[in-house]
Amino acid sequence: MALWGGRFESGPDALFRNLNDSLRFDYRFAKEDIEASIGWANAIHRAGVLSDDELARLTTALEALLASVQANPDLPLTSGLGTDEDIHSWVERSLIAQVGDLGKKLHTGRSRNDQVATDFRLWTRAAIDSRLAELRACRVSLIEFASRERATVISGYTHLQRAQPVLLAHWALAYVEMFARDESRLRDARRRVNICPLGSGALAGTAYPIDRHRLATDLGFDAASRNSLDAVSDRDFVIETLAACALTGVHLSRLGEDLILYGSQEFAFFEYHDSVSSGSSLMPQKKNPDAAELLRGKSGRITGALVALLTTVKGLPLAYNKDLQEDKEPLFDAMDHLSLSLQVLPKIIDTLKVRREACEKAAAGGYSNATDLADYLVAKGVPFREAHHLAGAAVRLGLERNQPLERLTLADLKTITPIIESDVFDRINLHTGMSKREVAGGTGPNAVAAAIEAARAAL
Repeated sequence: MALWGGRFESGPDALFRNLNDSLRFDYRFAKEDIEASIGWANAIHRAGVLSDDELARLTTALEALLASVQANPDLPLTSGLGTDEDIHSWVERSLIAQVGDLGKKLHTGRSRNDQVATDFRLWTRAAIDSRLAELRACRVSLIEFASRERATVISGYTHLQRAQPVLLAHWALAYVEMFARDESRLRDARRRVNICPLGSGALAGTAYPIDRHRLATDLGFDAASRNSLDAVSDRDFVIETLAACALTGVHLSRLGEDLILYGSQEFAFFEYHDSVSSGSSLMPQKKNPDAAELLRGKSGRITGALVALLTTVKGLPLAYNKDLQEDKEPLFDAMDHLSLSLQVLPKIIDTLKVRREACEKAAAGGYSNATDLADYLVAKGVPFREAHHLAGAAVRLGLERNQPLERLTLADLKTITPIIESDVFDRINLHTGMSKREVAGGTGPNAVAAAIEAARAAL
């Protein structure tokens, strides 16, 4: 029986039910709906609606139902599709089957509007906590990778052109910083998720003397919502969580792109382990970076979920509208695919083989030490703008001679400016140049070693 059928003379059309019913996806709220129902039973008991015996019987039955869905999360689907409109009706029907008419008292003073908002917040809170743990595992893998590769030099890039040498550890720590910000954003979103709407009724608040602050505490929320109209129709917490997930997806995508490029035969910095690669059904020689490509690809899906929900809610009047049923699947999908990506990333990083000679060769090429030559001239008293011009002229000479800067002769370099002396070759040496960049946050070996320890401490 529908929870709202008394006013109607006939039942819903089968096609309308297919459009309207949500059990096929909101069954994922079974645990949260039962836990919130236990909290509500205690709240209406304190309000005098339930006797001690009724509370005990309801709580025992709800706890048994909770144990059943924890043992079999698909139970609402296997026993409720075609019968129940949503997870709330499944829980109520299952409860009535155990305790009879007493089960019909549980919904006193409660609406599905505040019920689903509560369930969704409980689910989102748990999902955020899981993503935080996964993000932390990604940071651990990247920090350990940085520690292993703290002496490996690669070329840094801007515009995908060789720019300046950096330590590979410095590259890995850049993504540690991104994921640390992602954790921070999710933690911040969690604070606004953790507000309890239960007791707001359909939109105007409940008519029963519910201690909403006690109820919020019972369910692990930080506070009760302050406005019932807002509480039942607010989905900012979903959108904000999706926004944090989307940006995390973007960072995974950027890392995936680096892994793809650096693992290509053209770069040849990395080699992927067989366990995170695939082959070609036609070309026997292929070893494809599918895991990294899917990190990149999943981000579009997560961003799409954010845009979809923003578009859904942008024109909704107060308070609840059935459009809000479209809020769940985008977050479910985004969380599922973000979780999978975050779990796979450590497997890629932990098994990644680094071809150190290829890395160093690339770092030494492309005149990436031209800035070091300019800095050398500045140390000799040349204004930087003029030093920049002279270093550019030296690069042009190197290109004409088909030689890197460090292989030009002193005589060649003196044709650029007589200020240059033999000590220039130590200054434009790959490792010497990096050792000068010991500023906090720089790629100098000591700075990077300190950054690795700081990143560990931050965990």
